[in-house]
Amino acid sequence: MEMLKWIQELFANYGYSVLFFGLLLEFVALPFPGETTLAFAGFLSYMGRLDFMTLILVAFIGTTVGMTTTYFIGLKAGLPFIQRYGKWFLLSPSKLDKTQRWFERYGSILIFIGYFIPGVRHFTGYFSGIIALPFRKFALYAYSGALFWVLLFLGLGRIFGPQWEGVFHLFELYDIWILAGIAVVALFIILYRFRRSIGAHLGKRKANIKLKAKIKEPSRGGD
Repeated sequence: MEMLKWIQELFANYGYSVLFFGLLLEFVALPFPGETTLAFAGFLSYMGRLDFMTLILVAFIGTTVGMTTTYFIGLKAGLPFIQRYGKWFLLSPSKLDKTQRWFERYGSILIFIGYFIPGVRHFTGYFSGIIALPFRKFALYAYSGALFWVLLFLGLGRIFGPQWEGVFHLFELYDIWILAGIAVVALFIILYRFRRSIGAHLGKRKANIKLKAKIKEPSRGGD
């Protein structure tokens, strides 16, 4: 309750800039309750106090600026700098090791899903720079993940209104399963939407395989 009161006062005093600077600082790894603030901002939109589209734009820019900043810090300063001075940004060696293990397991896709993993999302930008991941590849995952993350939590407050806190806590408990469910639903929608083109592509591929097999048959007979 104290944190919510603090967030409410921030919005009352500073408006949209709370999201921009708050999310930017969070992704530099300074303490800021990003997800709670997003959900509460969505609730303020539900109440008609803030414009939803403006919230999306401001939150997306703040998040991507923060992530991009950390990428270039990691790229230019490297691992020794992070190991030496990371503690000042709450980047502990354990978080570095955790992020490295996750990267080894999931690769670049971690940049996207890392937004939803506590203790990882604050480090993925730094680590992407440290390993010199191409910026175009980093931006693809980081910016698409940022948009999805922002839309999800702003939408949570916007859609559920006064019940946003209960839904938010439920999401905190089962976030991985909820995301997996969303991913499965999205996959089925994509497959259904493009079922004709997918079917045509598979049919064409099957026909090409049969044609190649027929072409090879005479040469075998000549042997």
